[in-house]
Order: sequence, then C-alpha cells, then structure tokens
Amino acid sequence: LAQARQSVSHRSPRLASRASRLAAAMADPCAEFAGMKSFWDIPGMKAGVITGDIAWNLLKFAKAKGFAIPAFNCTTSSSCNAVLEAGKNLNRPITIQFSEGGAAFFAGKSLPNDKGKLQASILGAVCGAHYVRQVAPAYGIPVIVHSDHCAKKLLPWFDGMLEFDEAFYKVAGEPLFSSHMLDLSEEAHDENIAICAKYLARMAKVDLILEMEIGITGGVEDGVDNSGVAREKLYSTPEDVYAVYEGLSPISEKFMIAAAFGNVHGVYKPGNVKLRPELLDEFQKYAAGKLGTEKPLFFVFHGGSGSEKHEIATALAAGVAKMNVDTDTQWAYWEGILNFYKAKSGYLQGQIG
Repeated sequence: LAQARQSVSHRSPRLASRASRLAAAMADPCAEFAGMKSFWDIPGMKAGVITGDIAWNLLKFAKAKGFAIPAFNCTTSSSCNAVLEAGKNLNRPITIQFSEGGAAFFAGKSLPNDKGKLQASILGAVCGAHYVRQVAPAYGIPVIVHSDHCAKKLLPWFDGMLEFDEAFYKVAGEPLFSSHMLDLSEEAHDENIAICAKYLARMAKVDLILEMEIGITGGVEDGVDNSGVAREKLYSTPEDVYAVYEGLSPISEKFMIAAAFGNVHGVYKPGNVKLRPELLDEFQKYAAGKLGTEKPLFFVFHGGSGSEKHEIATALAAGVAKMNVDTDTQWAYWEGILNFYKAKSGYLQGQIG
C-alpha cells in the first residue's frame, strides 16, 4: 500500500488522495467516521428506528469515537418510554431490546406461550418493535430495536421474529427490527458458528445485524441460570473469537461478538466478579495480526450493570460498540415506583388517580 500510494502520488493528486483513503480504510474499518463531529453527520441518519447500513454505520461511529450504544431491556411500553426519554434528554442514540421472557410479558402473561411455539414471546417482541417504531420519531433520537439472548431451545421465537422482519421488508424495504441476538454459547463452538452462519445468510437478505455470543455470561437473567458455570467458561480465547470472524465475515460484515471476559448478569459486590476487559484487546490484536487491519472486531459488553468505570473504559478502547444494561434499569424503575409510593402513601390509601 505504501508503495502504491507513493507511485500514484507522482501521477495524480486525486489518485494519491484515493490511495490514502483506501490505506486508511484497510488500517481501520471505522476510519471514515473518526472525523465526524456528531452521529447526526452519518448519511441518512434520522430520528426514529434505524436499520441496515444506517444502524451499522452508527455502530462504526461509536467504535471510532470510543463509546458504546447503551442497550436497555424493556418489558412494557412505559419502560420503553423511560429509555426514550433519557435518550432525548441527553441527545444520544439508544437501543431498546426485548428478551424472550420480557417479550412474553409485553404481550401479557395470561397468553399461551407453548414450548416449541413461543407464540406470546413472538407477539410481544413484534408488538414492542411496532410500538417503538411509532413513538421513537417523536423523541428526536435514533433508536436501534433489538432482540436479546436466544438460546437453541428458543429458536422458534427467533424464527417467528424473522418471519415478521421478512414480511415487513417486502412492504417497507427494511426489516421490522434492527438486529437480533443468537446466544448459542452453551453449544459446541463449531455448532454455534455454523448455526449463526445459517441465520446470518437469511438475515443479510433483509439487512439485519446479528449479535452472537461465545463463552458464557454468568449469573441469572430471564430464567437462565449460569451462576454455577465453570470459571474457565467465563473467558473466551483469541482463537475462538477469530473463528467466529472467519465463519461469518464471508456472509456479511454486519455482525457483533459478545465475547466472554468474566461478564456476569446482575449486580454483585466489588471483588465477587473478576472482569478482564483487557482480553478484548488481545482478541483484537490476534485478529489484526491475521487480517492486517486495526481493531477489525465489533464487541458487545454483556452484564454491564454495576461495572466499574475503569473496566468500561478498557472495554470501550478495545472496540466495544454496544453495552447491555438490564438490572440497573429494572432497579431504577422499581425504586422510582417505591419512592413515589412512600411519598404519596397517605393519599394512596384512599385515591389512586
């Protein structure tokens, strides 16, 4: 590249400039966004739900600027509103995501949600996505709509959402959701990648982003209990992470990796969880050595609630572009209701409205 750049510089300033841009892009896939002052400068950026290249470019912008798009698990329209309001007040893009259990709750716990069908979870996630699509533009910020952890036993839920994405794409030219997550970390590594590759090929046709997980996030979330998992399962390896890149990159660039670096769902006392975000930098350097590109991987930080600021900063510097927050959001929501009740308890004994 250096020789090519030197050669063309003698012939044409325009060609020299083009060669410089090409070299920069190969050195860093997010280089074109480093000079932008605001996410609003991204071509096509708008208020409301964003998908496809616009959503992916927002993640590239975040990675180039060293921050992550916060992703909040929502279970009701009011929790969606709370997240949207926070984004509006800060003028920041946000992600609203629905878990399988949270989606069922959104639709209503009295509805049937049979094993192998998960019809209430499909309905709740789809209704949640439509709701956010309707109200998000009024809040004046870009919003990514995402589905959270989907284990192998929950694939009927994933399939149902994809069917709605494909139907929506035929009418609107974009998917209903912005992205989906497959969490097949409990399966064999090769099987995990193979299933993700199969789904990514289907998702690429409707411009969806895939998030996948390797290693295991500890703790308990949405009825999945990994609190007793072996410690070594909480940490991914450079080889495993790069194998994901090799398996998925020929299909689409639009995928993110939730690599394990000691992450745990929930909030724990300091010292009880050993996060090692410096591992993410090791994964990037290993991949960079193979590919000749700087920080080629897009990472997701799971189990973000209660994390120390220096741990978050280390993860961001290593290419984390999305960070999940669930427990802290639930706590803030519950605490707000509790504080309101305490302040109005006398009145609430006789009146509600």
